Amino acid sequence: MNTDAFKDKIVIITGGASGIGRALGEELCSSGARVVLSDINAELLARTGEELRASGHQVDSAALDVRDSEAVKGLIEGTAREHGRIDYLFNNAGIAVAGEARDVSLDDWRAVIDTSLYGVVYGVVAAYPIMVKQGFGHIVNTASLAGLIPATGEISYTAAKYGIVGLSHSLRAEAADLGVRVSVVCPGFIETPILRTLKVVKLDRERLLAEIPKTMPVDHCAREILRGVERNQATITPTTSAKVLWRLYRYTPWLINLLNRRFLSRMRALRIGE
Repeated sequence: MNTDAFKDKIVIITGGASGIGRALGEELCSSGARVVLSDINAELLARTGEELRASGHQVDSAALDVRDSEAVKGLIEGTAREHGRIDYLFNNAGIAVAGEARDVSLDDWRAVIDTSLYGVVYGVVAAYPIMVKQGFGHIVNTASLAGLIPATGEISYTAAKYGIVGLSHSLRAEAADLGVRVSVVCPGFIETPILRTLKVVKLDRERLLAEIPKTMPVDHCAREILRGVERNQATITPTTSAKVLWRLYRYTPWLINLLNRRFLSRMRALRIGE
């Protein structure tokens, strides 16, 4: 990664208190960027900001619920006014619910869609016109491998992430002639807090988490994402597993469907609460 590419850039990261968001913040700070971290967890966000500032980095932090469109707009427009521009927006905040479609409630659907999909929409609606007006900028939306291939046991999450991929690719086409770049990040299995905090419906949590492989440390993932951003890649797949599975689904979808059915069989063995 060319650290000079991000030097003195103005960057906003949602979901920035932990996981991929925090790792991106650390890498960007180390590259000399001015970073604005936001997160719904105000206490954790404050600690993250303090730790980064103690290391000599330029970090601002703002508690933010990305489900609140006016709050998202206020943060983005306020940052643009304060610094005169926005160079990068990382729409990274998201949540997940694990469980079969027959068990997931409408409230679960709304929670995931409102945070993981509409949180991205609100960020785009607020930042894109600013970037068009200034003639530059880069929007980076965090989706998932579950936005490229179907994933059993997380239907609302998959729906949200497919939406983010489609949104990002469509916006990228519209934005290119206006000087704005758009990328979508589709990691594979990363060790992040989302695995420990996700809601689990009618499944044994610990046994379910044991079934999920973790293939890349989060700091390595952040560096791979920033390499892709620097290269203006449309779809950034940081892990080898994500690259392989995406290719397999494009050329041999039946194989991914078979793997999904096998995972579903193992997941149903963990079913509880009937």
